[in-house]
Amino acid sequence: MSLALATLLFEWRRYMAAVMALALSGLMVLAMVGLFLGIGKSFTARIDRSGADIMILAPGAKALGNGPSGVPRRFIPLVYRHPAVVEVKALAAGAGTFQSIKNVDPTLSAAETARRGAPRQEFVQAQIIDTSPGSVTIPTDYSEELIQALRKPYTVAVDESALARLGVKLGDKALYNGQTVTVGAVTRGYPNMMVASIVMSRDTLRMLGQADNGPRVGPLMVKLRNPSQSDAVAAQLNAMGKGDYRAWTRSELADANQNAMFEEGILVVIIGGVTVLGIIIGVAITWQTLRGAIMANIKEFASLRALGVSMGSLRVIVVELSFWVGIVGVLAAGVLVWLVSLLANANGILMAFPLNAVLIVASGLIFIAMMSGFLSMGILKKSQPADLLR
Repeated sequence: MSLALATLLFEWRRYMAAVMALALSGLMVLAMVGLFLGIGKSFTARIDRSGADIMILAPGAKALGNGPSGVPRRFIPLVYRHPAVVEVKALAAGAGTFQSIKNVDPTLSAAETARRGAPRQEFVQAQIIDTSPGSVTIPTDYSEELIQALRKPYTVAVDESALARLGVKLGDKALYNGQTVTVGAVTRGYPNMMVASIVMSRDTLRMLGQADNGPRVGPLMVKLRNPSQSDAVAAQLNAMGKGDYRAWTRSELADANQNAMFEEGILVVIIGGVTVLGIIIGVAITWQTLRGAIMANIKEFASLRALGVSMGSLRVIVVELSFWVGIVGVLAAGVLVWLVSLLANANGILMAFPLNAVLIVASGLIFIAMMSGFLSMGILKKSQPADLLR
């Protein structure tokens, strides 16, 4: 065991402030990055877990939903012409007001029910699936029980993160655009970070009067016979479309959605500001802690010099000590980030930590520790052997 590592192990209390400073710096940066990427993941959850191998959107669109991402209905038979395509479904959507009402009486008018029940009203977006077995619009993580529940007329599913916000629980009745619906299922892993959303079947959407039979439909969900050919088939579909639409593989569309988040200047400013603040805090506290710890051990360093150890060797010990402080700080930061992610997950908040971001932050913490060690080397000049005689 090296002298630097032995010093850290036996005098760990002196270096705890430096370790915690590094850990908190890492937590600040990783928590902010994880939160923003988690928000992006919440928006792309339907893409990441989609049963579609390819999604066809309007040219220039990078998000699922109706409106600018929709395409003409006539493109559906065009996509079916490709021999690798098994199923094509248009992704439908709806929107309206959702009112939480206890003990709804279906014989009453919407106005009377709202008056009696003192409803909580929220604007929601409705996500639509086809409940036929194996449909391309069904997310891959939906259970058969959930799909079976949505087959019942006027039944909706709500993510657990939106239950309190909408004021409902499993089995409750509510009003969607003035019509009675039942919360028949609860989903998990689709956090409603901004606008609340509900899930219903296409049949229920039609019964609620929101089915769209116009010339344009939502993005097209395409299932292939061989999903491993998605890249090649997407390129061929784009050639067939001649620029009238854009075919995306699932991974391409998810990446485009996440990259679009960082095109917003405010996100870059926030993450950059937190990173700079974390570096300043980490360097300042770690430097002062290491400086104080070395000063406390100055007689030991003077003894080493008296035994013939060169100043260069002492500097190497300080640098190695800083390195080990950085390693312990990285481990402590990992534990803190793990605890924060558990807390966020328990409250329905999705956080994402890409491996490259984790490696960059970990390397940055070790660099901060090493830099603090270099800044602390000046104190070694006070390790004079003559001082041992005083």
